Amino acid sequence: MELDKIIRTYVLFIHEQAIPSRRHSQSRPQGDVSSWVSGGYRARYLRGRRRSAWVVTNHFRSKEAFAQEVLDRYFANLQGYVNEALEDRSLTPLQRLKRYLDIISSVLETDRWSRGCLIGDFSLETTGQSKVLRKRLEAIFQEWRAPFATCIAEAQTAGEIDRTFDPMDLAEFLLASWEGAILRMKVERGPLALDRFKNIVFQTVFKELK
Repeated sequence: MELDKIIRTYVLFIHEQAIPSRRHSQSRPQGDVSSWVSGGYRARYLRGRRRSAWVVTNHFRSKEAFAQEVLDRYFANLQGYVNEALEDRSLTPLQRLKRYLDIISSVLETDRWSRGCLIGDFSLETTGQSKVLRKRLEAIFQEWRAPFATCIAEAQTAGEIDRTFDPMDLAEFLLASWEGAILRMKVERGPLALDRFKNIVFQTVFKELK
């Protein structure tokens, strides 16, 4: 398939970086795990078939197990950013939401807007190929949205934002829309999509009540 050839050629030029992990040990080969962040599930598989298939067979029971390990490491690291922002009681609930988006924007900037969210990337690439990964991603999204729903409920109770919509629905909307802005950022290689989203969402859905 022509697309496979394009992906195979592209991943040869991908710069591999280590994944910071707050929870997992470093017993598995870090370089090969990290390349999934840059190359993605399908691209990594193509590359692995040619050069590094031993990683899957020697250290993981399957390609899906390898991918799930990557997701778990990535999500553990992401949860650190969530906690940093949403557990900061020196800020109001609405300020905490803004803080999270600003933290992630800064992280994306360090990669020159070229790397997005692995959870979003895997959601696009794997849900039609692997039921195991689709279920894991579904669980990740449910766990991811929970602290945002709590923070949004606090903002509603404090009278910062409108109470029309359910906090869980608003959390789903915020994260799903943010993932879309990140995808656009990767295409544009710049922050405009992220800035546009933040400007609009905090002037509409999450507009502070006077």
